[in-house]
Parts: sequence; C-alpha cells; structure tokens
Amino acid sequence: MHIEPGVVDGAKMVFAYGTAAAATGYSVKLVAADLAKSDIITFAARTVLATVGVFVFFEVLPHFAVGVSEVHLILGTTLFLLLGAAPSAIGLALGLLVQGMFFAPTDLPMYFVNVTTLLVPLFAIDALAKRVVPQGRAYVDLSYSHVLKMSGVYQGGVVAWVAFWAIYGQGAGAENLGAVWTFGAAYMLVVLIEPLVDLAVLAAAKTLRQSSLRGLFTARLYNAA
Repeated sequence: MHIEPGVVDGAKMVFAYGTAAAATGYSVKLVAADLAKSDIITFAARTVLATVGVFVFFEVLPHFAVGVSEVHLILGTTLFLLLGAAPSAIGLALGLLVQGMFFAPTDLPMYFVNVTTLLVPLFAIDALAKRVVPQGRAYVDLSYSHVLKMSGVYQGGVVAWVAFWAIYGQGAGAENLGAVWTFGAAYMLVVLIEPLVDLAVLAAAKTLRQSSLRGLFTARLYNAA
C-alpha cells in the first residue's frame, strides 16, 4: 500500500496534508473515547503492541511491488479486534513512521499519503463493527462472515485509496489505470488470507479469557458492548 515518491507531488500534496490532518483529528477522538473506558497504562501497552505489530507486518513479513504500489499483509482488522481502534490507529501511524525513518527513508515524502491510506479504512471497520457485530457478542465469538466483512472493508478501503492517489497524482491514462488494476487484483488476495488469520488469532485469544494477560487487549475482545 506504499505510494511511491513522485506519484503525488507538488501542490497536489496539500490534499494529502489535509486528509492526514483529518485522520489525526479523528484518531484523537478515538483515543479520548478509549481512555474514558480504560486506564493510560493498558492503553499505552496496547499502543506499543500495535506499533510493533505494524512494523513486523510492513518490514518483516513478505511484501512485493505490484503495479502502482506494494502488497503488504497489513492485518488491520486483526489489530482492531485485539487492541481496539485508537491503539491500532496510533500503531499504524507510528509503525509506518518508524519504517520510513530507519528502513525506507525514501518513503517519508509520501508519509501523509500513506498514513491516510491506512487510517481511513480502519475508521470504516470501526463504524462497521458497531453495525454488524451483535451488541451482546464479544469479538472472540465472531463468525467467519463477520471477520470477512471487516477484512473486505479494510482491504477494499486500502485499495480504493491507493487507486485514488495514483489517479489523482498521475491521471487516468491507460498505463496508469492498468497498473492500478494490477495492484488491486493482487491485493484482494489478502482478503482471502486475513479472515483466516483473524479467526486463528481470536481462537488463540479465547485461551487467555481467564488469564491476567487479557488486560493487554481491548475490553471488547472478551465482553459485550
């Protein structure tokens, strides 16, 4: 999902600054809502876990260039289900920043573009979960259909934003559209993998239901809304 330097540049970057600022503002709202229900220590722990996880997803797990961008196994839905929306948002932003600062400095000019691409779909699955997950059901008890919907929305959102940035920055020429299509087709393969990962992770989380470690996860993982 990394938009390469030069795809969006010049005056067009102003829009990316605006979208990133809006995403930051919404993240602050999520943080405030989370802290109203939890303490700062557990929130910080979840944020650290999210940041480390994002770094591993981006830098350690296999990733490859396809079309206009790169295909990563981001596991945004997994982060959301385990850690909550606010820590996941901060983790995605910080993990991306750490990768850019220390491992891929050429990506830093596109940071605001890429952080928008990651965060807005996360906000979408947060809203979706409130609508499709029964209020009386904990996340550990979700079905395949639930996690598939959330994964589809997250990964589809990433693809949609990448397509937008590519066309916004480079136009709607046949070559660019072909590269966008190639990327989108490859990225949809992640949708086949992520729900299975989510279910496996949720099954593992069930074994910690009575453990003191459950405090490291979002309360919604084990409790009704």
